[in-house]
Amino acid sequence: MNKRILVVDDSPSVRQQVAMCLEQGGYQVVEANDGVEGLERLGGCAMAICDVNMPRMGGIEFAEKAAGAVPIVMLTTEGRAELIAKARAAGAKGWMVKPFKPEQLLSAVKKIVG
Repeated sequence: MNKRILVVDDSPSVRQQVAMCLEQGGYQVVEANDGVEGLERLGGCAMAICDVNMPRMGGIEFAEKAAGAVPIVMLTTEGRAELIAKARAAGAKGWMVKPFKPEQLLSAVKKIVG
């Protein structure tokens, strides 16, 4: 079973928090600063956890360009219904609001990846 998770967020501290949570759950983490880097590092990953607002390429555009390559869960400070609808239309499988609860994040990852 592939346990590599791509974490795409422009905040190093958020990437570190998510990575620590996932690693404690037995997952390997690949990090990217934005959607452009995320697309470059997507290969070999079982899923992606992605911020919405990032420089160069945001999360919704990342989801559109990744086009079903892997399941994507958005992790963001945003909670507006229209953004959630846009993300789902782009292919996102889930939406979590920061600050996240580690147990909720791990639960979502387990449902998607196993």
